[in-house]
Amino acid sequence: MIEMIKGFLILTGALFMLLAALGILRLPDLLTRMHATTKAAALGVILIMLAVAVHFGEVAVVARAFAIIVFVVMTAPVAAHVIGRAGYFVGSKLWSGTVKDELRPNYDPLTHELKSGLETEANAVHQPRESDPS
Repeated sequence: MIEMIKGFLILTGALFMLLAALGILRLPDLLTRMHATTKAAALGVILIMLAVAVHFGEVAVVARAFAIIVFVVMTAPVAAHVIGRAGYFVGSKLWSGTVKDELRPNYDPLTHELKSGLETEANAVHQPRESDPS
């Protein structure tokens, strides 16, 4: 029975990783590719690490497998967000079917300033800094 559970976890994890690879190849722009890869690959790694924990069953291996799972759950969404945002800021083209671009009204590509959208007239005025070029 344990062998079937391990096999199911490994095969399902590998299928999710395959879906992540297909998402990179088939999806049209950076942001949708990042979405597919983050979700599917993270789930694939989690399932394979669960299979590793079940297979070995030793406290040290199980602890390491769960530490890897926690690390992936904490870092994959943050890394995808940072990469996607950097891609947006350098001008990566969005897919023509993109319905909503929430950063466009708040981002100035010339100064690379991103406003929160909560500014008032008083604090929305650009204040030059000493480090700004004249």
